Amino acid sequence: MANILVVEDDPNLGQLVQEYLTMKGYPTDRATDGNQGLQMFMANSYDLCIFDVMMPKKDGFTLAKEVRMAGRDIPIIFLTAKSMQEDTIQGFKVGADDYVTKPFSMEELLLRIQAILRRYQRTPDLPEPSVYQIGSFQFDYPHQLLMHNGSSQKLTSKESELLKLLAQNLNQPVSRSFALKMVWGDDSYFNARSMDVYVTKLRKYLKEDEAVQLVNVHGEGFKLIV
Repeated sequence: MANILVVEDDPNLGQLVQEYLTMKGYPTDRATDGNQGLQMFMANSYDLCIFDVMMPKKDGFTLAKEVRMAGRDIPIIFLTAKSMQEDTIQGFKVGADDYVTKPFSMEELLLRIQAILRRYQRTPDLPEPSVYQIGSFQFDYPHQLLMHNGSSQKLTSKESELLKLLAQNLNQPVSRSFALKMVWGDDSYFNARSMDVYVTKLRKYLKEDEAVQLVNVHGEGFKLIV
């Protein structure tokens, strides 16, 4: 599993993230300020970094610049209590791969980490599947087809992207915010209403197999269960 460095000055949040990721199988080190974070980064080998933006001694943006100057191509996720567009733009300018605004769920953070690590994966021996088995359904993602007992349902692009995200996280919760940002690009109110329509459509398509359920997870999002 990937080794992760978390640099977060809030001891409670930092410990929570570290313990959660470790429990999920990702060895995680934690630093409490930017200077300590840089020292740990230079002394160890990591596969992903999570930096708080506002920290004492050295902020997350400066730390990210110094990490990039070290010449190591490593994904970086920023954590911030701010939601200002300027901060987001600055974060991506210094090489951020993703941006998570506090408060956030641990499940959402984990899904974002997994998505980024898949993009950075260099070994070709575990390619991403093009056809997903969902109970008695076969979902052909490249051709946007949901097949069952010899019949097929042509899906729209948004239906396909949403079903792919759910299939990749089968039996695991997917937060509403994460799904909206991955499929629609942002989690605005209007996109959220649109996603609810698509979820209803997917439920209709999948109802032919009673062993397959697309359920709401209270306070989180959705879960595709087989």
